[in-house]
Amino acid sequence: MSITGLVLLALSLLVCTESFVLQPSITTPYGSTPSTKYDITRNAVEGSVDFGTLDGSDLRIGIIKTRWNKEAVDSLLDGAKEALKECGVKDENVFVKEIPGSYELPLAARFLALSGTVDAVICMGVLIKGDTMHFEYICSAVSSGIMNVQLQTSTPCIFGVLTALNDQQVVDRSTGDNNHGYGWGKTAIEMALLRNEALGKTGKKNRGFGLEAGNDYDDSDADAKDPEKLRDPLRSIGF
Repeated sequence: MSITGLVLLALSLLVCTESFVLQPSITTPYGSTPSTKYDITRNAVEGSVDFGTLDGSDLRIGIIKTRWNKEAVDSLLDGAKEALKECGVKDENVFVKEIPGSYELPLAARFLALSGTVDAVICMGVLIKGDTMHFEYICSAVSSGIMNVQLQTSTPCIFGVLTALNDQQVVDRSTGDNNHGYGWGKTAIEMALLRNEALGKTGKKNRGFGLEAGNDYDDSDADAKDPEKLRDPLRSIGF
């Protein structure tokens, strides 16, 4: 072998050695071995989000929750209500409706969003993986369904569904300081404020995140101003 070939071989071995040193394998509970870089990214994703100061005093929030895994869902509901209260949402402006399971969440959210009586909807449920493919099918259908509802209605629909592999993961994410319901409540407030700002529903003569609205913009909404619907939006659409 030529001298050039030996040099190239030595450099290749050096690069490989450094790669192993910089990215050691880590054994996880699920058998995978991510690198240190991946682990840092994962930890960042799992970290808390700073929502800042949010004023929800003029907002109306709908919460649709499932009866399946009731204890965990009720705990998540408590977390969401705590966040809404911190942001100034009035108790009478928080509406809760219970449905059978997570598969029904998208349609129920669509009914409420189309009523035009809430500024955001939190879809709340718990899915736990079992022995069949049922978990995967339901997770996929629910997540895409909720996304479609908010895109079609321009009403923020928060994905408040825990998709866990076991009961302990549910407990870890529905209780204590890591109650995900709290974050879902804050997210609903922030997205509702964003929607109202963009659509010119903040009482200001503008829309589109501060852009001046055209003269042809009509912000009137007879249904949303109907006294009966304002009193109880859920009952007004058949709930």
